[in-house]
Amino acid sequence: MQTIWLSGAEWLAVLRIGLGLWWLESWRHKDKKEWFKGGGVKWAADIAAEHRWSFVSSSFDRLVKPHPRVMAYVVAYAELALGLGLILGFLTPIALVAGFVLNLIYLVLMIHDWAEQGQNLMMALISLVALFTMSWQVWSVDKAFSLFM
Repeated sequence: MQTIWLSGAEWLAVLRIGLGLWWLESWRHKDKKEWFKGGGVKWAADIAAEHRWSFVSSSFDRLVKPHPRVMAYVVAYAELALGLGLILGFLTPIALVAGFVLNLIYLVLMIHDWAEQGQNLMMALISLVALFTMSWQVWSVDKAFSLFM
């Protein structure tokens, strides 16, 4: 593979690290005080309640709504863990699959908001590319410890 400046594997690592920075920004920009009081879950509950697909609102009501504080922590710290895992290249395939799933959840919940969809679709696509090209082959903890090779 011919590339400019970096090797193909290094460019894929740049893509992986960029995705990690994107997840870290998702975590950083949250108003943690309001988020951990359940504000994020309340916002999502309002969206789920009016969702065009009934399975979304019923699933949300059954799985998320009864545990707003716990789910707020799960979402926020999942984004932090994904960001750090992808930046460091630690347990990278697991982080990429988890990030892809989280983006799909966000995609389904926010199906009516095209601005959100662009971000979630792009992040999901990057996750798949980074996963199937084994982007942890360089510049990663996984490489240093010969994990997933």
